Amino acid sequence: MAVAATVFVSWAALLTFLLAFYEPNWRSPAPYLLALLQMHLYTGLFITAHDAMHGLVSTNKRLNNTIGTIAAGLFAYNWFPGQLPKHHAHHRHVGTHDDPDFHDGKHPGFLPWFLRFAWNYVTWWQVALMAITYNVLKLWFPQANVIAFWMVPAILATLQLFFFGTYLPHRGEHDPENPHKSRSQFRHHVWAFVSCYFFGYHYEHHDQPYLPWWRLWQAKG
Repeated sequence: MAVAATVFVSWAALLTFLLAFYEPNWRSPAPYLLALLQMHLYTGLFITAHDAMHGLVSTNKRLNNTIGTIAAGLFAYNWFPGQLPKHHAHHRHVGTHDDPDFHDGKHPGFLPWFLRFAWNYVTWWQVALMAITYNVLKLWFPQANVIAFWMVPAILATLQLFFFGTYLPHRGEHDPENPHKSRSQFRHHVWAFVSCYFFGYHYEHHDQPYLPWWRLWQAKG
């Protein structure tokens, strides 16, 4: 709960500052670094929702699912109840045609797989709500700030989650006898956190799905 609260507060506080108070100098690296930091916090929102899908945020199921719903919703209006069965289907049927995250190409490229992934998960009402929210936010805050610090970080975080959480682990570079059909990135805890909250330790996640993201590094041999 404390970890989830830290992610929520950090995301909301930085976004509020960047939209309402920050006057970026686009010729300096500062706004771009802040956008990357906001991207990282967006990723943290989804990782929190992901942990809730495994019942790891709270032992109280209703509270756990409420936090998961809020975390997923703040990330581009993802719908937690809809994603929950798909994620568990991914764990049960990983790397098969019953896996909603699976791409059936022998050597799928990043873009075709990402487009199929987006087709499976992005809904028209998400796009509509994002468009409505964008048009409301730009009435209150500078349009450039809304684009750079609300819209772009969410898009980049989506690519980040797909690249480190689906594409790299499941593209087939693992032993054929690997029961989880997944590979993990090399052991470097700082990079593992920065890149995707230790989610690059993906074999460990499939092998021990009861571990929250902030304990995955302990499972990495």
